[in-house]
Amino acid sequence: MIVRDYHEAKKTNRKVKTEGWDSVRLALKDDNMGFSFHITTIYAGTEHTFHYKNHLEAVYCISGEGSIEDLATGEVHRIRPGVIYLLDQHDKHILKSETEMVLACAFNPPVTGREVHREDGSYALEGEAVVGEAV
Repeated sequence: MIVRDYHEAKKTNRKVKTEGWDSVRLALKDDNMGFSFHITTIYAGTEHTFHYKNHLEAVYCISGEGSIEDLATGEVHRIRPGVIYLLDQHDKHILKSETEMVLACAFNPPVTGREVHREDGSYALEGEAVVGEAV
């Protein structure tokens, strides 16, 4: 059994921070669960283009408001507490926050915790060579 405290984890290298968001990685690949689980905070008034070509992601909104745009279809969906979105087709999307949003996210395959977003908005798979980026 693995037990982790979010409040303790965010004081460690499990917290990844960028200019527009931070993410506390509570379950990672080395936990051998078959997925990773993160609590991610998207800062108010930010916009992010993501395209997880190598990962499926489920995202549940705990708090805050914003929108997600499916770049393949142009559809825009409201994100608010209680809404989940599932990127089941490796959907390229734009996530916009109106207020600070706190999201619970699960990735399959699990991330290691060292990934950085590539220029195209994706994460590399573990072991995949990416010139100029730390993985």
